[in-house]
Amino acid sequence: MAKRDYYKVLDVPRGATEAEIKKAYRRLAMKYHPDRNPNDRDAEESFKEAKEACEVLTDPHKRAAYDQYGQAKGSSPSTCETCGGAGQVRIAQGFFQLQQTCPRCRGTGTIVRNPCDACLGQGRVRRSRTLSVKVPAGVDSGDRVRLGGEGEAGRNGGPPGDLYVEVHVREHPIFERDGVHLSCEVPVSFATAALGGAVNVPTLEGDVTLKIPAETQSGRIFRLRDKGVRPVRGGVRGDLFCRVVVETPVHLSAEQRELVRRLEESLKAQPGRHAPREKGFLEGVRRFFATGPGKS
Repeated sequence: MAKRDYYKVLDVPRGATEAEIKKAYRRLAMKYHPDRNPNDRDAEESFKEAKEACEVLTDPHKRAAYDQYGQAKGSSPSTCETCGGAGQVRIAQGFFQLQQTCPRCRGTGTIVRNPCDACLGQGRVRRSRTLSVKVPAGVDSGDRVRLGGEGEAGRNGGPPGDLYVEVHVREHPIFERDGVHLSCEVPVSFATAALGGAVNVPTLEGDVTLKIPAETQSGRIFRLRDKGVRPVRGGVRGDLFCRVVVETPVHLSAEQRELVRRLEESLKAQPGRHAPREKGFLEGVRRFFATGPGKS
């Protein structure tokens, strides 16, 4: 007769701690101990069953093997009498004979007469656990990390398969990624953009200094070589592209507003010299309205 599942014997969940298992055993031992139940064969068998379950489930190695393989799976598979182990049977329909899958063993050629409670004769049990996955540098969304031997158990005692973990990379608050290249916006003050200077730029390895030439316009892109992503399969490392964004001063005091106004007036004295893009834009607008749409 097949043995009952050890967890059911002690009436504890499969994730029970060692202390919970021992507590459940002591409760059953007091109930079924032979001294309390003289000449009671059923109580004696229940006591032995509880003791055996406790010995297995409180031993880490025995419990791990039991969780994976169960008991001796109730009984070993035996040859199916219906198909004689062939997995298929012949049926007669008039003058014809048809061959089909054996309805008893479902084509396996063997049956388990006394399946264990854990796997029900399948030879495999379902369980879940948390794994630590080492993610290599440079992975991108859609890449897969293979964990050998961590997949489903093989059928009929075969080796387990592999587990593939698909990577989904979250968006970064600073960097945008395009393959191995990265890009980011670098805010600079009006004074730094006009007079030149230096700003700190974040990279994957820490901040670096980016030199800003005088008269730098908003939108200009600077390229920092080898500051991008290192390819996961080897190769040339990507670059970091920094796009300058000139910040307009805010919350100006009355004095600061007056200084800006005076600067604007001095710049207007020679608009073509200090604002060539503005001058070119205004001249293009005047030509458009002078000639009209569709005129040359």
